[in-house]
Amino acid sequence: MYSTDETTPTLEEGERQQLVIVTGMSGAGRSTACKAFEDLDWFVVDNLPPQMIRPLIDVASKARDSLPKLAVAIDIRGGRLLEHFNALIEELRHTYDVQVLFLDASDESLVRRYEQSRRPHPLQQDGTVVDAIATERNRVRELRSLADVVFDTSELNVHQLSQRVTERFGEPDHQRVQITVMSFGFKYGTPTDADMVLDMRFLPNPFWNPELRPFNGRDKRVSEYVLEQEGADEFIKHFDGLIAPVVEGYLRENKRHALIAIGCTGGKHRSVAMTERLANELRGREDVTVSVRHRDLGRE
Repeated sequence: MYSTDETTPTLEEGERQQLVIVTGMSGAGRSTACKAFEDLDWFVVDNLPPQMIRPLIDVASKARDSLPKLAVAIDIRGGRLLEHFNALIEELRHTYDVQVLFLDASDESLVRRYEQSRRPHPLQQDGTVVDAIATERNRVRELRSLADVVFDTSELNVHQLSQRVTERFGEPDHQRVQITVMSFGFKYGTPTDADMVLDMRFLPNPFWNPELRPFNGRDKRVSEYVLEQEGADEFIKHFDGLIAPVVEGYLRENKRHALIAIGCTGGKHRSVAMTERLANELRGREDVTVSVRHRDLGRE
């Protein structure tokens, strides 16, 4: 039996340590769910023996700033340690914000996944995969009855499962794509980590204007000069139509970070001005958060 630590303070509901216990059928997507929690900035521990949950969360509650949210994955390998799991959960719920996420899938889907991975089921031993799944389903029946959330992953791919986790457990900002708009100079090299590269060298270069050369694209005089050139306004108008399906696709595929690199020759005038303008255009969207970086500004 698990004993309550009387020194643990009782917190208001909004302040309680958050804990999600990820469990379910082997092969139903536990590893994918854990990676999704990591992407949401949760502290994740996979395959933790149930008896270690209480010590872990007690330590985490004393370091709330560092470990505000915990996701702990357990599975049938916990064996006899799972026998008192229901008592542990009920006890923890008196002090902490605890949710149990159970991942399930049809027998047919589980068999197919094990065949594709060519890995044995943890309970298979000398039997068949079908026998092992039946044994496991019987053992986790009570565990499933404790679940606050059940995901049937039979028809979900890894991206769709990650999206389900994000929708259920993510903060509002995690429902968006975090886009960095970065200016750069081609003469210093194209960014290797860029998801999209836009070339501003089709616009006249302010470098050849002696009055504008000393300034950069964040200066109002340079910015107005660049954005008033033929083709600039048309490019900006078409940008939203270009980026909209990309962002929607990133959300479907659970891609949460993207880098849009905007280049000119030296990364000082045209790319900087256009980066600032396009970042403002993106900030009008509800499905993105935007940051700006000027990689090569000041290198000349």
